[in-house]
Amino acid sequence: MRIGILGGTFDPIHRGHVHAAQIASERLRLDAVWLVPTGAPPHRTPPSASALDRFAMVCLASQDHPSFVPSSVEVERPGTSYTVDTVSRLREQASGATFHLIVGSDTFPEMGTWRDLPRLVTMCRVAVVLRPGAPALPAALPEWADPLEGLGVDVSATLVRKRSGHGEELSGLVAPCVAEHIRKRGLYR
Repeated sequence: MRIGILGGTFDPIHRGHVHAAQIASERLRLDAVWLVPTGAPPHRTPPSASALDRFAMVCLASQDHPSFVPSSVEVERPGTSYTVDTVSRLREQASGATFHLIVGSDTFPEMGTWRDLPRLVTMCRVAVVLRPGAPALPAALPEWADPLEGLGVDVSATLVRKRSGHGEELSGLVAPCVAEHIRKRGLYR
C-alpha cells in the first residue's frame, strides 16, 4: 500500500490543500492520502479555529474524495505536534506501507528546522508540490525529496480567514460544505 500524508494546520482546509493531495495521489499512484490537522504546531502561532473544528472541516472536505482519509492523530495527542512523531505513529497503524510526506514548495525550505529530520526522511519520501508564488526549488534536491509536476492552486488559509472575517463569499476557495461550516460556527470573525 502507498500512502501520502498531508499535514497542516488546515485553518481552514482549502482548495490548495485538496489540489496538492490530488496531485500527489495521481503522480505517486497513492492508494490513500491521510489528511492530518496539526494539534499544536511548533513553527507558528496557534490556529484560530479549534482542533475539533479544523478536524471537522477536513472530514467535510474529504467527503467527495474516496482516497482521502482524515486522521485525528495529532489533534488527539497533547503537546506540540512534530511531524517525525506523527509519521512514526502512522507507520505503526499501517505497517508495511510505503509513505510519502506531501509538502508545499513554500514549506520545503523550512524542513531543515524540523525536529529530527534525519530520522523523518528514513521513514518516508518527501513529495514537494509547487506552490504559486513560492520561491523556486533548488536545482538539486536532497536524495529523499521528489518534486511533483503540476502547479498547486493559489489559495491561502490567510486569505480565507480574512474574507470570512469581512463576511465575504468563500466560493472557489474552500469546498461549499467547509464554507457552510465556517459560516454556521462563526469561524474567523
